[in-house]
Order: sequence, then structure tokens, then C-alpha cells
Amino acid sequence: MVSSPIRFALLCVVALALLLASLPAAAGAATVTQPLTFTTSDGAQLRAYVSGEGDLRARPLVVEFSPYAETSFAQQFAGPASFGGSFSAAYNYLIVNQRGTGLSTGVWGAEGPHDQRDVADVLAWACHQPWSDGHIGLYGFSASAIAVYNSLHLPLACVDAASLMAGTADLYRDLLYPGGISNIGPGAVVGLTVGGLLLGSAPSGVQQGESPVSQLQAGIGLATLSAEILAHPTEDSFWDARTQRPDVNRFPVLADTSFYDPEARGPFESFKLLRSRGSHLLVFGAHDGYPAGTEGPFPEFQRWFDHYLLGKGNGVERDPVVQTFVGNGSREALLSGSLTRINASDWPLPGTRWQRLYLSPARAASANSLNDGTLSASVPASRSVEAYPTLPSLPTATDPHTTAALGAGVDVVPALTQMNVVDPLSLTYTLAPFSHAVDVVGPASLDVFVAATTPLSDLHAVLADVWPNGSAFPVGQGRLRTSYPKIVASRSLTDSSGEVVQPYGDYSATAPAIPGQTREYHVEFWPIGNHFAAGHRLRLYLVGSSGFMLPGPPGLNLVSAGGVTPSRLLLPVTALSAWCAARGPGSCTAGSRPRAASPACVRGHALTIHLRAPRGQRIVAITVTLRGRRIVLHHIRRAAIVRVRLTRLPRGSFRVRIDGVTNRGERIRLTRSYHSCGSGQRTRRPGGRG
Repeated sequence: MVSSPIRFALLCVVALALLLASLPAAAGAATVTQPLTFTTSDGAQLRAYVSGEGDLRARPLVVEFSPYAETSFAQQFAGPASFGGSFSAAYNYLIVNQRGTGLSTGVWGAEGPHDQRDVADVLAWACHQPWSDGHIGLYGFSASAIAVYNSLHLPLACVDAASLMAGTADLYRDLLYPGGISNIGPGAVVGLTVGGLLLGSAPSGVQQGESPVSQLQAGIGLATLSAEILAHPTEDSFWDARTQRPDVNRFPVLADTSFYDPEARGPFESFKLLRSRGSHLLVFGAHDGYPAGTEGPFPEFQRWFDHYLLGKGNGVERDPVVQTFVGNGSREALLSGSLTRINASDWPLPGTRWQRLYLSPARAASANSLNDGTLSASVPASRSVEAYPTLPSLPTATDPHTTAALGAGVDVVPALTQMNVVDPLSLTYTLAPFSHAVDVVGPASLDVFVAATTPLSDLHAVLADVWPNGSAFPVGQGRLRTSYPKIVASRSLTDSSGEVVQPYGDYSATAPAIPGQTREYHVEFWPIGNHFAAGHRLRLYLVGSSGFMLPGPPGLNLVSAGGVTPSRLLLPVTALSAWCAARGPGSCTAGSRPRAASPACVRGHALTIHLRAPRGQRIVAITVTLRGRRIVLHHIRRAAIVRVRLTRLPRGSFRVRIDGVTNRGERIRLTRSYHSCGSGQRTRRPGGRG
């Protein structure tokens, strides 16, 4: 029989052992890594590596699926040195070489259906391994973030949260075909990187018993994938399978990007899809790095995992839902730490008002461009036509998103990243200097009337912050191939007056223009975030497509502005009062605050609106839009007259928009603003033009 003192000592030893087993590994303990192989349902062998500090006891698991052939999370992890290659010793880390990459067999599908199924199957397996306690967090950067976004329509076992940097919601429009134009530069970088790492891992694969045949198959598959991407220039079923879809999961996602990232659009769109489940959005930096004096999104990523995987009450769920770093005048200023921090509860930022700025031939005397035009708060009375050549432009200046991923080296020569160098081959439209600072944050749109001399042409628009010394820094860009004049109205973002401020282009089929035919195009700008200081100007450039993209044939684009072709920029402004103060009296266009004086009102009768066709043409179809309802009129007998009956309208302001199409395919738009008297009020003549 064991004596009481001995029994007590044994109990103390057991208790101490249990206590030590429950504690995290000591700080600075050696990282233990174990190679693993997972066999997929179709027979592919996925190589994976699980790592932990000191040992591989059961812990919460952070998982990444990467095509970039790393053998540990610490090698792949994109955090700063202060994070030491991991978020914390409290977690184990699993990195999976995606099929057809690294030491995994099969063929990589650019985050296609097989890659997505692998994500779901690996997570279901990993959840019940001895090195997992059943709580999983997903981490991803760029391709590995896309792997998660594209898999959200599948059940992802044991996942409590995700922290994803960059990535896409729609691989076609967010990276490889923005505006329907082949973004061949970034696409080639991805292909060459994955292919180079695959080639580099071949000797190691042979040493570990991998068949050279499987490596050859992976290489051939990668080459075939590249050809397949080029063979699908429209957004068809190939791309639908690589698009984020409604998901069956409920875990919150912390999405991060920057306003200059090459995949900037994706996280904004993903956040909007995932907002209802407690997801948050950071605009702190990704491929382009992070502002000086910050550590990017990584402290927030760790807090996110600590809360949702470890159960820490750190209050992360009460943080502002949207947090942004907005550069003070340029990407270079942002990276140097000159920024304005703006937090909000949603995206686009609540209270954003889109100001309408019309392209005008009036000279600004500020640019050395082909026209040196201006932006006006009202439509120029007469129509003007100005041309520019559709030659490839200097990409380091005209494509700030792709340029941002090149690193600081490109900034050594400032002329390479400023728009002034492209002035002689571009059209420009410039505002007068701001008298007060203005924050421009949100998606933007350019409605522009263009005739091209070739059946296929590209529209490339750049917004620049022009500093008092004349330097013009790109802060936003919009792209569109003229083969895609249509938009999907149901998926486009509209403001409170019903105007489309973020067009969702219809890239399902091409509709080439007849050379010389003027058509209206709706160009989407990726989200913009820039603080325009007092004394700075805003300038719109129309220029040849970026040299990073696959160009169309050379020719001329003829831009119509004013009169029956009111080309305009819709610009997101976060504080209307600041915009009005900075621009002066009369500068607040439609969508601004109501005037203090009571406007003239109308009630219950028909309005007559005259829509005039250009000389020598006739109007063959008209669409009337009133309060979100559209009526299409054909067989127009008196083409210049439209009668709109106003019945049962509530009291308040509304807009009537008339869109006409001529027998030559030219589009004409008129917009009128009215104020309804409602019932029991005297009818007065309507006000003027909106």
C-alpha cells in the first residue's frame, strides 16, 4: 500500500504534467514540421506540411492552400518580420501545395472546380487529425485567398473564421480580364511563378519518389491552362466556375486589400457578399506593401483569429466594420505614411454622394495634352468631338494597380509613375484647384460617348491628383473594351437618384461597333481612395491602354462631349459640404443636398419633353426611366417629343431620364429633375434641367 505522502507526491506530479501539457510551447521553442500526403477523391496526391512550436499537440489550426510550392507556413506567410512567420505559438499551421504545384500531383486549375473540392475535402480530413483541436482558421494571400473565396459555396468543415489578403471575387473581372481586356502582364507573372516553382521542385520530387510522369503532366497542364485562359475572352461558364458564389458557411471573413492592389476590386466585392455574417473590411495594404509606421493587416488578422479560434474577448467584433488607409495625394505618399484614416460601418461609405462632372472642351490651361479640357458641373451646350490615338501607354504611369506590385524600385524614377509623361498622347479634363481638402473614396463611373476607327478598341481612363507643382499622380483607373457596351442593370450599383455609379459590365458576348459609330460606354473605375489637399486639382485622362495589357489594334478614339452626348464622370465624395466648399457656389450637381428654397412642383399631369436627334438622323427607340421603372417606346412617329404622365406620385423630388437611339445607333440622353406637389397642392411649371 502506497503511503499518503508518496500518494500526494504522485498526484502533484500528475497534476503538474497535465498543467504543462495544457500550456502553449515555450516561447522560442523549435518549430516542428511534419510532411503529410492527402489523397483526393480523383486520386491526386496533395503534399502538405503541418508545423507547430515545440510539438504537434492538438491546437487550433490555421490553414493555407497555395500554388507557390512552399514547405511551411513560415516560408509562405507574408507578414512582417515582427510576426516571426506565424500569428502565434498558440496555433498549429498547415500549408497545402495545391494540385499540380510543388510536390502535389494532378493539374492546377486556377482555383477551378477541382481545386475547390480539394479545399473542402482537406479541411474535413484535417479537422479530425491529432494536431487539430477542431477549430480551423483560413489564411490566404492572393492566389491562396482566391482558393478560399471560390470555395465558399461548399461546406468547409470546422472553420470558425478566415483572414484573407487581396484575392478576387470574380477572377475574370477582378484580375485577368478587367473591363473585358486581357490583363496579360499579371497573368503571365502568376503562370511563370507557379511554373518556375514547379520546375524547381522537380529534383526534390524525384528524390522523394514522385514519378517524373506526374511532374510532366503537371507542367503540361499548366501550359494548357494558360492557353485555355486566352481562349475564353468572354465571361462564360469557364469563368463562372471561378467566381465567388452564394455560400453555405456562416463564419466571418476579415478581408484586406488596398486602393492600389492589382486585385483591389475583389475584397471590396467579397465584403459586400459576406457583410451579413459579421465580416469586416480592411484597406491597409497587400501586394503593394503597407504605409510606413504600420504593420499592415497582420495585427488585425491575429486579433481576428485569437477571438474566433481561441475565444479571447478582445473586442474585435466591435471594431469599425470598414477601416481604410487613404493616401494623401498619391500611392507614394500613402506608402511613406502620409495618409488619412477613414472608418465606417459599410462599403460604399455611408453618406457618399456621387458628383456629376461633365467633360468640356473649355481649356484648363494646365496640361500639355491633345485638348487640355475641363470638367464642368453642367452639360456644355454644344457637342464637341476630340480624338486621341489608341497606342499602348506607359504602364507604370497609367496602371497604378499593377505597378504597385512591382515594389519600391519603380519609384526611383518619378517620371515613370507620373501621368505627365503621357500628356502628349492623351485627352485630359481638369478641375480648378480645390479651395478646401476633399476625400474621394468609393467606386466611380465614366459614361462616355465614343466612336472608334476600328471595330475593336479599348477605353483606358485614369484619375490623377495634380499637385501645385504640376506633378500628376494616378489615383484610380477604369478600363473597358468597346466590344462590351452593355451593362447588367440588376447587378450595377446605383445612387439614391437611380443613377448607375458602379456599372456591372456585360461581358457574356461581344458586340463590336461599326467604325465611326458613336456609342455610349459605361466604364467602371475600381475603388478609389484619395485625399485631395487644398490647392490640388483632379484630372481625368483618356489614354491608350496600359502596356501591361494585351492591346487592341491601333487607331483613333473620337470622344464626344456636350450637347446630345453628355459624357460625364460620376465621382464619389464622402463629405458633400467639403466638396461644395472646395468647388464654390453652383458646383454641387445632381445628388447633392436639397436647396433651402422650395422648388417649383408638378402634380398629376403630362409633361412634354423634346428629344432632338442630330442632323440627318431620326430617333427609332426611346426608353423612359422614372423612379426605377423603365418603359421602352418603339415606332416613334414624332421622334423629338416624349410625353410623360405624372400620376399618383408622392411628394418629393424625382428624376425623369430619356434615352434615345437613332437609326445610326447613336445614343442620346436627357435628364430632367422635378418636384412633386403630392395631393392637394397647386400645380406649377417644372424647374429646369437636372
